[in-house]
Order: sequence, then structure tokens, then C-alpha cells
Amino acid sequence: MWDLELDSVVAEARTAFESGKTRGFEWRKSQLEALLRLLQEKEDEMCKVLKQDLGKHRVEAYRDEVGALIKTLANALLNLKKWMSPEPVSLPLIAFPTVAEVVSEPLGVVLVFSSWNFPLGIALEPLIGAIASGNAAVLKPSELAPATSDLLASEVPKYLDSEAIKVIQGGPQVAEQLLELKWDKIFFTGSARVGRIVMTAAAKHLTPVTLELGGKCPAIFDSLKSARDKKVAIERVAGGKWGSCLGQACIGIDYLLVEEKYAATLVELLKEVIKEFFSNSEHLARIVNKHHFQRLCDLLQNQSVADSIVHGGSVNPEKLFIEPTILLDPPLDAEIMTEEIFGPLLPIITLKKIEDSVKFIRARPKPLVIYGFTNDEKLRKRIIEDTSSGCIVFNDALIQYMCDTIPFGGVGQSGFGQYHGKFSFDNFSNRKPVARRSFILELSFRYPPWNAKKFQLIRHILHFDYFGFVLCLLGLKRQNYRFSVECW
Repeated sequence: MWDLELDSVVAEARTAFESGKTRGFEWRKSQLEALLRLLQEKEDEMCKVLKQDLGKHRVEAYRDEVGALIKTLANALLNLKKWMSPEPVSLPLIAFPTVAEVVSEPLGVVLVFSSWNFPLGIALEPLIGAIASGNAAVLKPSELAPATSDLLASEVPKYLDSEAIKVIQGGPQVAEQLLELKWDKIFFTGSARVGRIVMTAAAKHLTPVTLELGGKCPAIFDSLKSARDKKVAIERVAGGKWGSCLGQACIGIDYLLVEEKYAATLVELLKEVIKEFFSNSEHLARIVNKHHFQRLCDLLQNQSVADSIVHGGSVNPEKLFIEPTILLDPPLDAEIMTEEIFGPLLPIITLKKIEDSVKFIRARPKPLVIYGFTNDEKLRKRIIEDTSSGCIVFNDALIQYMCDTIPFGGVGQSGFGQYHGKFSFDNFSNRKPVARRSFILELSFRYPPWNAKKFQLIRHILHFDYFGFVLCLLGLKRQNYRFSVECW
């Protein structure tokens, strides 16, 4: 698609927005309902393309993408009218009889870049927020998940308003052309490298940007006394590492931190769960393509890294499959510990004391999520107060992504801007304060010419000293300040 064609597509979306039709409740509701019908009527096709692009089992595809989107849409439809309603704002007494509210207005025409690891979910989740907020939108699916991209390009225009909601396919060249255009918001999910390109392009037009980037998400594994707690925790670690897109998830566990004396037990327990959960490779996704497959294999080429493998390590180039692999204490300066893994390789780093995990995490870029498997309240408090991350989850993994009432987003190098549920609505809205005041009461002391009494009244007001203000206004309070004649 050439520049002129892109221009005309985006211009049509802007015309639709400028017409005002996307702002109304009925349009927003009808588009969300249409998107819900799309998911319900095309469930089989969606699960098939996710299998084709990433090897996802139907249950995984429904749990993480199709079903998760249906849940999000149900929540949006249930709360849409409330989200759109103005929010009253409390004002100080001195502002009487002023009233104020915050009105959420759509930003305009927004651009959404999706990623390949959840090519359906990460395409439509932000789109739901954009539509609920009353925007026109252009969706650019990932070219690395071509079957899903084709499905979205084919089906979205059949269900949604094709003038206001556009799907544009293509590779990096098309993305670069889109970034040259003026947008009212850009929402990007992907790597930090491309995120920098998006921000640079957005700066030309002072376009606000949301970046969902990821990073190395650590999991702190404390000593758990109960055998049942250990079993449940190990299962949740395994699910959080390998159960969602074979570790190709920005919120997936990147590495584990554990005390030296518990490391051997942890490894054995993980081996047992891997055998129980993942002995049938059909229940696991595959690596997205040859490039990323080779990137993961290269991480294991370092001899010191290869020597640290304590489980797994076998690869199948024809099927683009790498089995769940555990590494114990690989070199901290190796690429596997300096770059986001985004795959089924799980390093376990041992520490003298579990409390050292806080220092370990603080020494590295702020992660999207910190997971902590512990019942120690002091350790929990330290993790909350002494680390910075997009989110903290104790004693589970990935569950936060499914909760619409929890904001999802990063901090620092893991991204910025939050979405999901009402937070998606706010992300694509301008929260505009509106104040109304009558002409009945006038506070004339706020205007020149200045004198000592006006100064005194202003001091009382700004200190919220209403009693002193009334006394001063009635002339019943002596002035406590000296004023030079030159002030007036």
C-alpha cells in the first residue's frame, strides 16, 4: 500500500470522527456488540489461525485470547454508560457556588500496533478501549502472525463500522509510513527497540504514546513450609513460564531467584510439574518463526550457559519447538541474563539470603512485573516498598492480566501508560475538567488595587482558614502582618 492510499484510508477515519458519530453512546455500544458477535461467531476460525501462527492449543487460544476478549467486552458493555458519565469533583468551600466535573472526551483518530505473541488479544484489547472512548481507530496487526492478521483484515470490516475502524496490513515499511502521519494517540506493544522508533516519530507531531514493552520479569521463590503451598507455587511458576505461548509473553516469568539451599529441591519439583503438564508437546505453543528460534538457540551457545542446563535443552528446528529448559546459575553477564528471554528457557539464580533478591532486582531495569512466592509479610513489604515495577503479584503468575479492575502497564524501560477495563477507556480519553459558576457572588478582593486587607483575605483563603477569613472580612480580626507603604 502506497503513501497516497494510506493517506486516504486515514483521512476517511478522520472524516468519520469529525462527523461526530463515534462520540455517541449508541455508536460505541453497537460497535462493542458487533465485536462481541465477531468473537462468538468466528471462534473456530480464530483458534485455527492462532494454531497456524503460533501452534497454540485451542484451550490456550480461548483462555488467553478469544475468551479473555469476550470477558473484556462484557465488562465494557456493562459499564460503558457509567464510564461515559461526567464525574463530579469536590471543590473548596471558597469556590461556592462553583460546581465542577470531569468529562471524558475521545482523543480523535488513534493508531494501534499489535504484537505477534498474542496477535488477536493484543490487537483487540486496546481497540475495545479506543471504541468505548468514542475514537476512530486504525489497527496495524503484526505481520509475524500472518494468518491472524489476514483474519482481522477480512472480518473486522464486515462487523464494525468500516469508515471509522480500519485494519491495515503490512510489514515495517507500512509501519514507518503510518508513523509519518498525524495521530491523536499511538498505542504500541512490542520491543523496546521499536518502541524508541515509535516515540521518535510521535515526537514530530507531539502525539501522546502508550508503550507496552516488557522486560525481564523476575520471580522470587521463598522457602514455603507447607508441602501443599510448594506444590501449588511450583505449578503456578510452570504455568507462568511455559503455559502461555511457550514463554513468549511479556508478563511471563523470565528468571527465578531462590536461596542456594533450596535450589536443588526447586529444580526437582519443577521437573515433576513439567512432566505432568507438558509431556505432550501438543499442549504447548511453538516459537513464532525461524529468526526467534535461532535467537533462543544462540542464547545457549555460550559454553558456560550450556553447562548450566539442568533440564531440557533439546530443540526441533523443523517444528520450531524448544522443550521447557531449566538452567541453574548461568553467568550473570551472559545474554540470557541481560536480555529478555521471551521463550521457554528458565534461569534459576541462587542467593545466600532471599532478602538479597530485592537488591538483585533493583540493580537492573524496572520490570513489567515482579512475582513473589512467599508467605513472609516482611519480605512482601520490602518488595513493595524497595522495588519499582509495573505490577507486583504474590503467590501467582499471569492472573493480573485477566482482571479488568487492575491497570496493566510498565514503568521505565518496561513501558508506560496503562490499560484494561476502565483504564483502557481512560487511556484513549481526554479527561476534561468543566467548571461552572454563577454571577451571584463575587470575591472582589482577588482583583487590584491591592491593600493590606485584601492580602490578609487571600492568605486566609489559601491556607483554608475560613474562620479567620470571615473575621477579617467583617473587620473583627487585627492584621498580623506589617506592610510597607511601597507595596501598595
